[in-house]
Amino acid sequence: MTAIYFLTLACLVVAGYFIAAKRAQSLRAGPGGALHSLPTYHGLLAAVALIVPMILVFAIGTPLVKQLATSSVFNFFPPEIANDPLQRGVVLRDVSNLLDGRHQGDPSAALRDAAASYAGIFTTGRLAVLGIGTALGLLALFLVLSRISSTFRARNYFERFVIAVLILCALVAILTTIGIVFSVVWETYRFFFDPSLKGRPSVSEFLFGTEWNPQAALRADQGDIKTAFGFIPLLTGTLLITFIAILVAGPLGLFSAIYLSEYATPRFRAWAKPVLEILAGVPTVVLGFFAALTVAPYIRGWGESFGLDVASESALAAGLVMGMMIIPFISSLSDDVINAVPQSLRDGAYALGATKSETIKKVILPAALPGIVSAFMLAISRAIGETMIVVMAAGLAANLTFNPLEAVTTITVQIKTILVGDQEFDSAKTLAAFALGFVLFFVTLVLNIIAQQIVRRYREQYD
Repeated sequence: MTAIYFLTLACLVVAGYFIAAKRAQSLRAGPGGALHSLPTYHGLLAAVALIVPMILVFAIGTPLVKQLATSSVFNFFPPEIANDPLQRGVVLRDVSNLLDGRHQGDPSAALRDAAASYAGIFTTGRLAVLGIGTALGLLALFLVLSRISSTFRARNYFERFVIAVLILCALVAILTTIGIVFSVVWETYRFFFDPSLKGRPSVSEFLFGTEWNPQAALRADQGDIKTAFGFIPLLTGTLLITFIAILVAGPLGLFSAIYLSEYATPRFRAWAKPVLEILAGVPTVVLGFFAALTVAPYIRGWGESFGLDVASESALAAGLVMGMMIIPFISSLSDDVINAVPQSLRDGAYALGATKSETIKKVILPAALPGIVSAFMLAISRAIGETMIVVMAAGLAANLTFNPLEAVTTITVQIKTILVGDQEFDSAKTLAAFALGFVLFFVTLVLNIIAQQIVRRYREQYD
């Protein structure tokens, strides 16, 4: 029925567009011949007049019909079944299986009657939605067609509709962000201040603790397993791996951007830049396999040849591969920023006798510095949020160390580890993931603020 509804909508929209456009075209060909809006705008307005009411009717009517059909099912069963969520789910599943022909065994009379009632109400309701939506769409189309004239401001009405849609999209993005922040903040508040949680730490113990072990005894024979929520080892591991990644991606990405934008021929640039950006499309799990099976063993063998004790999973292996992953973020964005520097700055430097390298160092890079800083901040944020490479190449051990040859873990890895499997959100161990997410959000926000301050300072200098 859904396919029929949208097929009807598509047919009416196409027909309404051409009818309205043709009517406006006939007015242009008649006496006077001047139209306020092009025939295309009249057609687009007619299409919008059909789409809006039909989409609203479908969005409101479909859940309502399903709710009515579901409610009718429990009229054939005792009240205690309707009041028990578990039994409600079982009954609805049996009704669905019976309607689909997958029910095993002989269904009861109540189940057959409930299934027949559900199917009847659901079918009737969907037909009613189709009829009401079509009727309202045709009514709106008739109103638009009746107003078409040489003075009708179809373009103005259509542009207002487009602006309303853009505002709605912006509001959806803003409200989604607010919802995410609110949910994380609320669960973080519960983690620190809910008195019903056992083993919850204080804010100072979480932020300045040096041991991370969010475990709890699952069975009585396990004994008392110590629980610790020290954030410092996770922050240290995150910053260590990110620092190694930036040491790899920063020079390679920036120098490749300078070469592609200032030195490379157009033919070489045409294929070199897409090849470089392929790195951004490689799945992180593939990079994680590469780090665990190739890079980590090589680093361990290299370290042993110098007498160093290198862990099988190390921050260095994860950082090197992560640096490879974020090279396109720096190179592509920096290349675009360097190309956006006005040619007049280059010509002025050449006119004063500067060489190409001097022009790049003294003119182009300072002028492009705000954009380059933004590219680095984006790459850093991407590295901080990476999970799979760290899981496969650096391990899960929360070690407080700055040695890149040892195993470490990051904030995102621990969030993944805590939330794997079926979890109940009434324990300090589970809610610790939200506290980690909130701190990670705060760290990323601080980095973005620093980047904005740098961009604002140097942009004022070169504007």
